[in-house]
Amino acid sequence: MIEINRSSFIGIPPLSIPSFGRYYSTSGPAINLQPGGGAVTSKQRVETDGSVDRLKIKVLIADDNSFVREGMRIILATFEDCEVEAAVENGKEAAAYCERHEVDVALLDVQMPVMDGVEATKLISERTKTKVLILTTFDDDAFIQAAIRNGAKGYLLKNNEPERIRDAIRTVYHGHHVLQDVVLDKLAAGLLADKESEKKAAGGDKIDRSLFTARELEIMSLIAKGLSNKEISKQAFLSEGTVANHITSILSKTGLEHRTQIAIYYLTGEVQK
Repeated sequence: MIEINRSSFIGIPPLSIPSFGRYYSTSGPAINLQPGGGAVTSKQRVETDGSVDRLKIKVLIADDNSFVREGMRIILATFEDCEVEAAVENGKEAAAYCERHEVDVALLDVQMPVMDGVEATKLISERTKTKVLILTTFDDDAFIQAAIRNGAKGYLLKNNEPERIRDAIRTVYHGHHVLQDVVLDKLAAGLLADKESEKKAAGGDKIDRSLFTARELEIMSLIAKGLSNKEISKQAFLSEGTVANHITSILSKTGLEHRTQIAIYYLTGEVQK
């Protein structure tokens, strides 16, 4: 038995593969027995001569660069458990092929003409059972987030060794997610940046928050969003009278005179009278 090297991937569970193996399965009951007592999985069939034929993972390649497209076809052909069903040059062709044929894993580039890989991922994920693995040179966090949000099971860069791309195909095929370390770092950085932007957009970062209670800060943020006292009372589960009392306290602490000034103060930190 050999063990897959998972150092460059996130989300790949430990997997042992027979050293002779063409195909492996992480789970699933045996459905019958091959001569000699070995289990035959749902992804195997017994031939008339008693031998076991291990089914291959059906792969589609989508890349607008013909050199990359055909090169990947040649590389995957060297792996006995992968079978390239088609190689297309844009996302629209990829989505259409997956709808018409049985494809296990679609390898999609991000930037392609007619339809990019991100949009194609959404169509393929929504309309078919094909699992999408993004294989690209782009590690921009916007592309990564959009692809994952649209249903991609993995995001890998093209500079990986062929064996690691094969391992990623296998892992995605089995329903697991694959994110290369550098991609995961980009994704995490992007999410942190988004949270920081949301925080700034929400306001409250330019005022002295120590002057107010948590409830007062909540009410100030809701006022800044344009909510009325009645709407605030429903969202904060308070009576309108309690909301009014909190607003009175805020006005007293800031020296402001009405709720519009509270909104401006919360968003900008400026006291306008």
